[in-house]
Amino acid sequence: MPHEQGIAANAPRHGVLTGPARRAGSAAGWGLACGIAAFLCGCATPPAGIGENVATLRAEFDASRPVSAAAPQQVYDSAFEDRILALDPQHITEQDLALLALGPTPQIILLHGGVYGTQFLMRSFAEFLIQMGYPEWKIRDPSDGAYSQNPLGSSERLAGEIAWYYERDGVRPMMVGHSQGGIQAVKVLYELNGAFADKLKVWNATTDTPEERDAIVDPLTHARRPVVGVSLAYVSVVGAGGVALASPRHWSMAQRLHSIPDEVEEFTGYSIAYDPIAWTGGDNDSLYRREGTATVRNVALPATYSHVFVPDTKALAEDPKVRAWLNGFVPGAANGLPPGSDRANNALWAADVWFSIKARWCTEAQRLIRAKRASVAAR
Repeated sequence: MPHEQGIAANAPRHGVLTGPARRAGSAAGWGLACGIAAFLCGCATPPAGIGENVATLRAEFDASRPVSAAAPQQVYDSAFEDRILALDPQHITEQDLALLALGPTPQIILLHGGVYGTQFLMRSFAEFLIQMGYPEWKIRDPSDGAYSQNPLGSSERLAGEIAWYYERDGVRPMMVGHSQGGIQAVKVLYELNGAFADKLKVWNATTDTPEERDAIVDPLTHARRPVVGVSLAYVSVVGAGGVALASPRHWSMAQRLHSIPDEVEEFTGYSIAYDPIAWTGGDNDSLYRREGTATVRNVALPATYSHVFVPDTKALAEDPKVRAWLNGFVPGAANGLPPGSDRANNALWAADVWFSIKARWCTEAQRLIRAKRASVAAR
């Protein structure tokens, strides 16, 4: 019996109301406990927009997705591929984004927090990414159009979906987790690491059902490989840990959360100084560490940041001056402050995540093109 069967099978997937039992709740007991904690910290007021349902999300998603997005790997001519290969991943301009959007694009999986309402904050971040130039159909869930995943859902299922996306797209997915969603993101890495089970089923993200296989055909090498061992291009978490580790669903992560396995190429852990929910202090420069070869970064955010409202970033992309600052941001450089005195509550986080997403989007497309060309040359 799979280690998450039972509880996971009935856990809500996205945090929006649906018909099936496994998506029919919002983990009321734990959500209430976290809600009380968040309220005591002065940040539990939900944003506007509550009232969405899956039918609405699905209709919006179907209307926004081009027909070509549902197709298997597309064929690109050599001139187009040359233009992708000429891009500098560390300096992706707004014009470069338009080119990348026409090529191989990784699926981004967003994991919202554990309190009801945080799914709408993560929707704000999804809409930020879309307005900045990331294809909408590569963010929303193909089964129902949701913008983010429930952190109390099945990590085993998510691991199977990651393998499915990689096999379909030829580029490794990316994952961003907020609060309890950050714990879930690291747990998925441990699923892929084989820490909980030797075998994982491929999970079809379009039909939201498991497939009767535990291996995929690697799109780069064309060799059969198990789901366990598949990696992601990029994972980041913000505000993970603390109160949220009290959930029985994540007890297994208490000693694992800050140790990152090799099933991700680049991992960034964002922590807010003196965060009363994530229980972080003032010195978090080495909070997350790698187990092996993964590139792990620690980014300390100011104590003025709100644990709950960090993902509420849609408005940043709507301001042309801030948008230009975001696209020019380079970690470690003299970036200056974002335009506007009211941008100090999440702009640094948004800029840093956006930089990594752009870079990995580019390198994944280049990786696929180079592998394709090497395969042709070897024939």
